[in-house]
Formats: sequence, structure tokens, C-alpha cells
Amino acid sequence: MKLTCKRNNGPWLFTMLLFVVVLASCTNMKKVAYINNISDTEIKNAITTLEPVIQKNDLLSITISSPNATASQPFNTVVTVSSSTLGYTATQAAGYLVDQDGYIDLPMLGRIKAAGLTKLALKDNITKVIVDNKYLLYPVVNVRYLNFKVTVLGEVAKPTVVNVPDEKINILEALGFAGDLTIYARRDNVALIREEQGKRIVKRIDLNSGNLLSSPFYYLQSGDIIYVEPNKAKVSAASNTRGWLPVVLSGLGLVVILADRLTN
Repeated sequence: MKLTCKRNNGPWLFTMLLFVVVLASCTNMKKVAYINNISDTEIKNAITTLEPVIQKNDLLSITISSPNATASQPFNTVVTVSSSTLGYTATQAAGYLVDQDGYIDLPMLGRIKAAGLTKLALKDNITKVIVDNKYLLYPVVNVRYLNFKVTVLGEVAKPTVVNVPDEKINILEALGFAGDLTIYARRDNVALIREEQGKRIVKRIDLNSGNLLSSPFYYLQSGDIIYVEPNKAKVSAASNTRGWLPVVLSGLGLVVILADRLTN
């Protein structure tokens, strides 16, 4: 009598197929982590003096003071803002909008060029006009942005516009305000869109690289836009999920049935 041994390979084959699918879907952790190719070190900040230039449509707060408060008053336009919820009246300095020609109009001083200058350069120019015309003795000029903001879009948890009152923010902080990147974000090709002197600059940034910390684009400027692209997995999932998922499931079922028939 001849004995026949039957070996059921169905479960084994299904396990192998599942292993292959899981292995193919694994993500390279080096592509997920930020600045992963740098060890403990100290990086000299060579870009602390990098100051953005004023652009058209920027809104500036400009205050002028001196030891003589009465003489300084005409140089400062103020508006009164009432707050019904808090029950008091607050007074704040009005903003000066840089017009399409790049100028601002200041009380007593007239039109002054602002676009293309740093805040320090504009401050020096205003001070020089005051001193040359002997309007004030020992004038103190303060220039600040009222609309310093950056925009974060794309594969982040919460796309947002970040208002920056202290006028200093780096790209990692901006991404943090947007809830960080999603797992589907492409970290090696983040787009930074910046407008300077009427030109739009697009810079590609690799968040995986340690060179990010010494990059001149590490700190953002007012009006910068950060766009995070989706990776291939997200694009494929969004475009093909409805089409390929039933096919794959049917194929896996057919393979298991055939394997079971062949082994029996």
C-alpha cells in the first residue's frame, strides 16, 4: 500500500505574501527624521546679521521720540482703538504702508524711500532727515514690522499663517506652528518661496540634511511661503486606492485558493 503525505502550504504561502507586502510598505526612517546626518556638535551661527529688506505693501510701525516729548508729538500719528469687551480705550501707533513705488509718507518728513532697505537703514535715513532739518535734538527712531508673517502649506497637520511679533522665526519653528509634517510629507524637497525686490525666489530645502542649520534660508523672512510636497506613497494612495485595492485583494485570494488546490 502506497502512503501519500499531504502538506498544507496555504498558510505558509499566505504568510510569505503578507511579509512581502509589509516589507514593501516600510518607510526608510532616515527619510522621516530631521537633520539625521549630524552628531553632537556646535554650529557657528553665521547668519545672525541677516536682516530682511522692506518690501512693497509691508506695514511698518515707526515711532520718533526725543528728550522733548512735546516737540516729538507731531512726528507720531496715533489712532484710538476702543475695546468694548475689556472696557477701556487703548492707543496704538498707526502703521505706515509701503506703497507701490516703495515709499512711505511720514508726518512732517514727507515721502521717504523704504522698499529695498533694511529696518536699520530706514531708521538711519529718517534720523538723518530729522537732524539735517534740525527738527529734533537727539532723536530716537524705532522701526518695526506690523505684518511679519509666514505661510505654511501642503503636507502638514494644520496649514496656517504664522504671525511673528518678534520678527524672528526659523523654518523648524514655522513647521511646528503648523503641527509638524505628516508621515506622507517629502522632507528632502521642501519649497521656500520668497519675494525680493519684485522677484520671486524658489529655494528647495532638504530637512534631512545637517546643512540646514547653517543655511541662509534657515531663518525666514516676512511673507515667506513654505510648501511641503506629498511623497510618492501619498500620491499613489490618493490616485490609485479605489482602483488597485479590489484587484490586489482578489489576486491574493486567488493565489491562496490555487496554492491550496495544488497542495491537495
